[in-house]
Amino acid sequence: MDEMLLLRHGATEWSTAGRHTGRTDLPLTPDGEDQARALAPLVKASAFGLALVSPAQRARRTAELAGLTDYEVDPDLWEWDYGGYEGITTPDIRKTRPGWYLWRDGVIPGDAEHPGESAAEVAARADRVIERARRAEGRVVLVAHGHFLRVLAARWLGLDPADGRLLRLDTGTYSRLGFEHAEPVLLSWNSPVA
Repeated sequence: MDEMLLLRHGATEWSTAGRHTGRTDLPLTPDGEDQARALAPLVKASAFGLALVSPAQRARRTAELAGLTDYEVDPDLWEWDYGGYEGITTPDIRKTRPGWYLWRDGVIPGDAEHPGESAAEVAARADRVIERARRAEGRVVLVAHGHFLRVLAARWLGLDPADGRLLRLDTGTYSRLGFEHAEPVLLSWNSPVA
């Protein structure tokens, strides 16, 4: 692998409102679709040896609007399962759990569709994606979600999954992971297209 391009999906109603969106499968908003289309020059500028996309419709739609036509859906790219905090904002969680912080405190169990995941479980998925990407030829592109991609970048750098807290990642942005002297580095992070 030469380089990994990370595309965070465009905005959804919940991401705009700050609601934790793990496994709830929401569509892009019109603004989110515009963000996805804006990523197209990055996709058209390169051939990819491997293109992986989260199963979520917000990620698949972002990939398609950005011009990715030949990709594989990889369930390891799902967003962090927020369990009982699915659909809830951080300020609302803090009303019953003062000072709560996802990266430090984790999530509570939810229902059968949202059992919840620890940071270590998200990191295990990220590690599998990284291992697969490293075996690919040329450039790799991933289309996924904010917290998941932050964990993936931390793991790329050999850091603890909770160190993803240091890497803010907005909707409709791109980031690049690569190498310097054969060591993993961030080449760019949370870059807007326009």
